[in-house]
Amino acid sequence: MLKHTQNWLPRWCADMRTFLQLALLAGLLAAVPAFAADAGKDADKDTYDQDSILKDAVDFFGSSTEGLAKVIEKAFKDHGRPNGYIKGQEASGAITVGLRYGDGTLKLKKGATRKVYWQGPSIGFDLGANVSKVFVLVYHLPGTEKIFQRFPAVDGSLYYVGGVGINYQQRDKIILAPIRLGVGLRAGASIGYMHYTRKKTLNPF
Repeated sequence: MLKHTQNWLPRWCADMRTFLQLALLAGLLAAVPAFAADAGKDADKDTYDQDSILKDAVDFFGSSTEGLAKVIEKAFKDHGRPNGYIKGQEASGAITVGLRYGDGTLKLKKGATRKVYWQGPSIGFDLGANVSKVFVLVYHLPGTEKIFQRFPAVDGSLYYVGGVGINYQQRDKIILAPIRLGVGLRAGASIGYMHYTRKKTLNPF
């Protein structure tokens, strides 16, 4: 009888260890979707959804066009949800190659806001000048101070449909996507870079 008990006890202990290991593994696997869901919710808190951006853009421009919805859809398809945006205005002038100056208010989803200015060279397709509104989607900006640098244009990124245009500017992981409507498209694609500054300056470089 003692011999039988001695043989049975190690097997029982091994089975119990296996059971506990499987239970622990099952618990960890069950927790993974919850962790992923929480991470997704945290990311959503810091970014804007497509419907909110479209509504803000329509309110800002004062009109809704099929082109505006499509360029915003294009931006979300290319880069996902922005964590901020800039509402501003620009003045540009061109004789083939032109200059662009602008100012606006940067707002991050986390709540931070900051006045910003920008200037830089641009492509102009005719002779003249204009003032227009611009709505800039902002991606992966860790804080408002990080906006103050030069952002080179992404070659070939100009997308135009139904009277609305968008192009991308990028520095490291930070991406800016200015959206312009109507006459503001005349000099819509930047050459080189756009320089974002804390104060207004006439120096485009």
